[in-house]
Amino acid sequence: MKLVIVSGSQRHNSESAKVAAYIASAANQFKTVQHIELCKYQLPFWDGDDESKSAPGCDWPLISEALIKADAFVIITPEWDGMATPILKNFLMMCAHDDTAHKPALLVSVVSGINGAYPIAELRMNGCKNNKLVAIPDHLIIRNVGDVLNAGTDDAQLSERDHSIRHRIGYSLHTLHQYSQALGQVRQRQQQQPYSQQEKYSYAM
Repeated sequence: MKLVIVSGSQRHNSESAKVAAYIASAANQFKTVQHIELCKYQLPFWDGDDESKSAPGCDWPLISEALIKADAFVIITPEWDGMATPILKNFLMMCAHDDTAHKPALLVSVVSGINGAYPIAELRMNGCKNNKLVAIPDHLIIRNVGDVLNAGTDDAQLSERDHSIRHRIGYSLHTLHQYSQALGQVRQRQQQQPYSQQEKYSYAM
């Protein structure tokens, strides 16, 4: 099974990318793991026209290929003034249901302070509507992110809080993997037994 981790910071060398790197190292339930760091790709501002996805210089075909092959996703956003980032919301609007429908996603919010709940609520409300991603009930909020998940920290140096969040990530990935197995059967049945007018309902209500 393939896991795709999408980190949605618009800054290079971000804490979101650091969290993504740790999650990738911990996701040993999955056969392959790919990290897509959105700030390193050229994507248009989504205008609802599929032709913009294949415009010269647009990296969407590379991303779409990875999404189609994925069995599960981790979607990471920093909290920017209580919101998910524009680049991540744009990405989610670009995702077609052919790329992502009926695939589980673990939502992760990254924040330098003690907040972080609002981006999760925002993504649950409107981040998975037309792309038909399935946000699993578990989510992660990595608070005071500068103090945890740092590379080169051995077990003896980890704080109690760092230990706790690492175990929580392990549990969440375990759950995500189980959802990916279950929803794989749903996607298979959707292909084998499609609804007679399924194309009319490509957009969620």
